[in-house]
Amino acid sequence: MTVSTRLPEETQSRDWLRMLIGTLLLIGLTIMVAEIDRGIANFFRGQGVAQNPLEYPLTAVVVGLVANGVLRLTRTYTYVRPAVRTELYLKIGLVILGARISLGDLLATGVGGLVQALIMVGVVFFFTWWLGGRLKLPETLRAVLASAVSICGVSAAIAAAGAVQARKEEVTYITTLVILVALPLMVLAPPMATALNLPQDVAGAWFGGNIDTTAAVVGAGTLYGAQAQQTAAVVKLSQNVLIGFVAFGLALYFVTVVKRGEGERPSAKIIWQRFPKFVLGFVLVSLLASVGAFTPELVREMSSAYQWIFALAFVCIGIDFSLHDLRSAGWRPLAVYLGATVFNTLLALGVAYVIFGVLF
Repeated sequence: MTVSTRLPEETQSRDWLRMLIGTLLLIGLTIMVAEIDRGIANFFRGQGVAQNPLEYPLTAVVVGLVANGVLRLTRTYTYVRPAVRTELYLKIGLVILGARISLGDLLATGVGGLVQALIMVGVVFFFTWWLGGRLKLPETLRAVLASAVSICGVSAAIAAAGAVQARKEEVTYITTLVILVALPLMVLAPPMATALNLPQDVAGAWFGGNIDTTAAVVGAGTLYGAQAQQTAAVVKLSQNVLIGFVAFGLALYFVTVVKRGEGERPSAKIIWQRFPKFVLGFVLVSLLASVGAFTPELVREMSSAYQWIFALAFVCIGIDFSLHDLRSAGWRPLAVYLGATVFNTLLALGVAYVIFGVLF
């Protein structure tokens, strides 16, 4: 039998060293993501697209994946692993994100944008949830997928994942699908709207209700026209504001129904202990933003901070990535996502035409 002679102080010192080195590595990789993202954005700007449709989460995951491979090849993966705190970074970023989601913004978008947002989020979410159930997806994956398709892609997927404690692999899978599907939709939607002879407002509302990422929505609107761009941004903003409500509802549902369905009978104390507190933090910050507690300068700084923290979190997702776990997901999530996207596209076209082409 071998007896360890390592002192507790020595072990603690080595753990702190590994945490420090790992944190410095993550910071360096996140800065690299920002530089790569800036280069990609400049390329698209040169093509006449105002915002980078690929968005930084995908870049961050790719950088993390490369780092993952290098660390494993050099057998240093376990040395920096203590600094990879994906869930912590995501939750901090989501709380700060609340500063950008003001209830006043929802009212300012107008009745048309609000009505369309409520219809699209409600109907598409439950359709996707139903379809995921039919194909027997895990509850957590259904929640992340339904939120991503119905609300606003990456941000909604992250919020839902935190609320239901989804696995990191599920977040990576859905985030990748969101961005890869949004890019061709950004390019194809404007010529389709032209072929359908849609007015600017109707086309913009269709883009805002159909395309899953904000950047791609604005890009499609820019390609179609100035009024389409404005309407698309308004409709997407209306859906973005609903992130907090959906995350709160999902958290409550999973604590009181899903866990209970697994044989647990949680009391009020257990519900409070298990309820993800970051959701409450998100709602609180959003309420503070709604009553004007933050100056415009502070909101801009908080927006920059949450993007940096999200980039850090997605680098961690790439470093944490396991190909075996992704393969185990199979074809079903892809089928549900594509099926829900087709449904979303058709429904958004009809709703946009009725609301912006007939009623308003």
